[in-house]
Amino acid sequence: MPNPLNVFKGPNSVKDYFDPDSAPPLPLVEIPEKLNPYRRDGVRIYAKMMTMHPANNVKAMPALNLLENGVVPGKTNTIIEYSSGSTVISMSLVSRVFHGIPDTRAFLSNKTSPAKLRLMQFFGLDITLFGGPSQPEPADERGGIRAAQKMAEESESIINPNQYDNDDNWKAHVRWTGPQILTQLPEINLICAGMGTSGTMTGLGTYFKEAKPSVFRLGVCTAAGDRVPGPRSFALLAPVEFPWKTAVDHIEEVGSHNSFSLSLDLCREGIVCGPSSGFNLKGLFQFIEKHKAAGTLRDLAGADGEIHCVFLCCDLPYQYVNEYFDKLGSEYFPPITNEELTKVDLYRYDEAWEEDAAAVLPRFLDVNRAGTQEGLIPNHNLIVDEKALEGVVAPKAGTAIIDLRQYADFEKFSFPGSINLPFADPSNPSPFSKPAVLEALWLKLEGHFSSTHELLPLMQGKRILLLCYDGDSGRVATSVLRAKGYEASSVKGGFWALADLDIRQAIGDHILANSQSSKPGMAVAREVELITPS
Repeated sequence: MPNPLNVFKGPNSVKDYFDPDSAPPLPLVEIPEKLNPYRRDGVRIYAKMMTMHPANNVKAMPALNLLENGVVPGKTNTIIEYSSGSTVISMSLVSRVFHGIPDTRAFLSNKTSPAKLRLMQFFGLDITLFGGPSQPEPADERGGIRAAQKMAEESESIINPNQYDNDDNWKAHVRWTGPQILTQLPEINLICAGMGTSGTMTGLGTYFKEAKPSVFRLGVCTAAGDRVPGPRSFALLAPVEFPWKTAVDHIEEVGSHNSFSLSLDLCREGIVCGPSSGFNLKGLFQFIEKHKAAGTLRDLAGADGEIHCVFLCCDLPYQYVNEYFDKLGSEYFPPITNEELTKVDLYRYDEAWEEDAAAVLPRFLDVNRAGTQEGLIPNHNLIVDEKALEGVVAPKAGTAIIDLRQYADFEKFSFPGSINLPFADPSNPSPFSKPAVLEALWLKLEGHFSSTHELLPLMQGKRILLLCYDGDSGRVATSVLRAKGYEASSVKGGFWALADLDIRQAIGDHILANSQSSKPGMAVAREVELITPS
């Protein structure tokens, strides 16, 4: 049923969304000229975006067809398949959406990447790993393909669709993929797809042989001794029983480096796809280049004088990101500025932990009002040393103050009872403006606040206030301590912010600032709680 607006409603909305008969055809996109070295030779190349199906991969079509014909309503409650990823993930989605079966199990190689394993777990798959070759022969009694078959044979409630020898695999592309492409591009002259189970190319080749026999059918296999996720080497196609030999006119062999690099180029130009898509395109390029060199390229042209080629984009690149870096090397990727920060400053920050001085100090310091009679404390316009505060200002019970300034500055003035850890240097820029400063500071803090440091018992169960020159080093220290379970806060602006506080009137837990004066000093008086220092 036509659905030009691509909207799905009602109780069958998700089924219709997945069903190729209810949804618009998957996009067919001509690749940019900058990626087509043969455009001036009259070659036009289109990507069939199988990635745009809701399951995001080419195996969605076979999964639909295999389960439609394999699930027995009221009897089947488990689906098991040997698959490297895309097929069994598609089956898990289709089994839930169409058949209400949540139990899909994946048998696969122990050489599967951690990213793929996590992806399968993400989609709720029960995973069993097998040793031996990553792509075992279907008939190998020691492999996972036969193990899945045996399990299904032992229970009527389990089915093994078996993409490797079930004709419903390749017939899905006769049913859906081929007709979509021909409808979208009636002038097509060449179809190209990779060969793993060979289902895709067998189905497309079979369809075009009947629907438009002039279309050249190009298969692509992995170069001997190499590996690309999905396709197989030509040697491994020998035991495959699908009629692939009558469905292809020629086979190209492609290596992994070209597959990854070309798919990377496609991704960066907006055709987002995985390595097997670059693999298909590289096979097409090789084939075109051979015909161009032989002077026979024009033999492929259609009535309009151009050569319209379609290759399949089979899946997305994200699960292969680590493999892209491993396969291609750093020269293919822009550098990361300040990359050293990936190994430090690992914990979260919260604005609530960085507090205004006027608000936070009364929560950490007590004033002995008995010693605050006029005349007892120096004039607040004078610098007051720590001794003048002894007996007058003291840390509140259950608190600790850690002063990160250098020892010389700590000696000139510090709050009574403060602990000095001289990690902040006023000659350094903010740790948030110079990565090397942040790296050194964080490593020092992480080491000192480790589980074995002698300072930790002094902080256990206490609220901790971090002070430094400008507040930034204290902010970093607060992040580290919070990550280790301590109730830490820092003063926004540090001691330099405290220099802006003069005599303050206390209201509740806050001190009201009189910003007209910025003279250094600390004093207390009968009518105020705290007057803070430089």
